[in-house]
Amino acid sequence: MTAIIATIASIIGLAAGFIVSFLLTNKVMKGKENEAETRAKTIIEDAEKKIENLKKEKLIEIKEEISKRKIECDSDLQSKKAKVQNAEKIIKHKEEQISQRLEKISKTEQQIEEKKEQISNLMKGQTQRLEKISLLSREDAKKMLLESVRNEIKVDVAKFLSKSLEEVKNRANQEAQGILLTAIQRSAIDVCVENTVSVVNLESDEMKGRIIGREGRNIRTFELETGVDLIIDDTPEAVVISGYDPFKREVAKRALQKLTHDGRIHPARIEEVVAKAQKEIDEELVKNGAEVVMQLGLHNINAELERAIGRMKYRASFGQNLLSHSTEVAYIAGIIASELGLDPRIAKRAALLHDIGKCLDKELDGAHAKLGADLAKKYKESNIVVNAIAAHHDDVEHETPYATIVQIADGISSARPGARKEAIENYMKRLEQLEEISTSFDGVNKCFVIQAGREIRVIVEPDKLDDAQSIFVSNEIAKKIENEMEYPGQIKVTVIREKRSVSVAK
Repeated sequence: MTAIIATIASIIGLAAGFIVSFLLTNKVMKGKENEAETRAKTIIEDAEKKIENLKKEKLIEIKEEISKRKIECDSDLQSKKAKVQNAEKIIKHKEEQISQRLEKISKTEQQIEEKKEQISNLMKGQTQRLEKISLLSREDAKKMLLESVRNEIKVDVAKFLSKSLEEVKNRANQEAQGILLTAIQRSAIDVCVENTVSVVNLESDEMKGRIIGREGRNIRTFELETGVDLIIDDTPEAVVISGYDPFKREVAKRALQKLTHDGRIHPARIEEVVAKAQKEIDEELVKNGAEVVMQLGLHNINAELERAIGRMKYRASFGQNLLSHSTEVAYIAGIIASELGLDPRIAKRAALLHDIGKCLDKELDGAHAKLGADLAKKYKESNIVVNAIAAHHDDVEHETPYATIVQIADGISSARPGARKEAIENYMKRLEQLEEISTSFDGVNKCFVIQAGREIRVIVEPDKLDDAQSIFVSNEIAKKIENEMEYPGQIKVTVIREKRSVSVAK
């Protein structure tokens, strides 16, 4: 019984302790909650104050910025007003000059009318005298005069027809030149001059001995596999690959770079790396060809033709990179075809493929134009394209205007200044000769050769030469150029005589 009472008492004690602990904990929690609320209110109040301060600061900054912008706008407005006032002054001055010129013109017209009356009176008097001297009546004189005028008119008509035909031809030539100049100016493509050697840089000169190999077996294997000459001399940290075939030089260059980077150089490894480099470049050929075709906006070109187009990147013709040259010819041909109202895509297609025969194996016999035409025909290109390729060197007859366009575009790309080394040297000599001829005349102050040597601007001294003498100088310069120089097309000589009077108002 005592144990039961003790147990009950302990239970009651525990319950009372729990209740007291709960109440104390609750009271503490409420205190903390009140404290947290107080802190939160304080934080919110501080935040609101900071926000208010930031708003005020931003408003002040905005007002300052607005004031600054207003000052700038006012300054700009004042400047524009000043310009407008200056323009109005200039216009007013021009109007005064025009009114003065109109007065002079009216006076000149009055003088002309007076001269006409004097001439009419003189003609009447001469007619009467002629009747007395010639003993002819007025009617007989009229008949003789009409007959003479009739003959003169026949001669004048013949001259007029001849002159008109010449003007039509000149106008046609000018239109053609304009089209060609537009094509040249819109498609300026850099032309690379190909070399016959390539240089491979090495990390150190010790690599040269590994490239040569024991008793030269590595270098012999490399030259045999690539078909180029490998020159190893005293040049520090570099070897030279020599060969006339750019394609083989590129294969050799890549293979040698991989070998020197990897460090494993022996005959079996050389054969493996050369084969891999060959494969990589073969894949790039198709990629390069496809990129050029896409740039020109062409479609449905056979994959083998695209490979041949890509191969043109590793071919050169008279110092020009063949792919750059063919791309430039395509652009020029497309522009000319557009100007003439023809299909530019056909012109571009034929122009891009016009030198494709130069990429074929050297074992094939025949001119490159014929080989290229046969290749295009093999891969189902149209007869227009095939004929344009075959006829661009006049080996066959031109069947369509596209053949002529391709031939013209090819000539522009090959002969324009800077396209080939020989051409640019001759071009510079021609410019120097034009300047020498122009400045050899007395009274010439300066000379400028423009439009790629197609026009000369000659500045003469106005105190030494008058207008009539300036015309004489221009004719003499043109004659001297014709007699002493050889050049394509025409050269326009423009003589400028200008007198300037400058005064300064202070």
